[in-house]
Amino acid sequence: MKMQAAFASVLVTMFSFLTSVSYGETQQMEPSTPTTQILAIGTVNPGADLASVRAILPTEVRETVRLYLDGKIDQWFSLEDRNGVAFILNVADVAAASAMLEQLPLGRAHLMHFQLIPIGPLNPLRQLPGMTTGSP
Repeated sequence: MKMQAAFASVLVTMFSFLTSVSYGETQQMEPSTPTTQILAIGTVNPGADLASVRAILPTEVRETVRLYLDGKIDQWFSLEDRNGVAFILNVADVAAASAMLEQLPLGRAHLMHFQLIPIGPLNPLRQLPGMTTGSP
């Protein structure tokens, strides 16, 4: 636990330092961040019939497990502040992620929607000394 806290502290310090570089320098130094995955935050649509959601949920879970076993979902979580899920998808295209999630039972029934956020490597880390595009 102490190692995790120390690592988190180092990351926060590095991120703070790296993001304090002036905008002009940052613009020249940083290539755009490649999208490597999609963060999908799914919530039940407002006003949706909760009895319908509960009836579909067993099938939704089975089909979601299939996506996980097929390697399309890397990680999945529950939302703590509201009913819903968060998936990290092994998909780099927002349209492909949307099409895939809309084929799940709650999506087909128009009972759930997803906010899709492209994510990728922490781009400010490219500013570390010795790091160049393509460096391991």
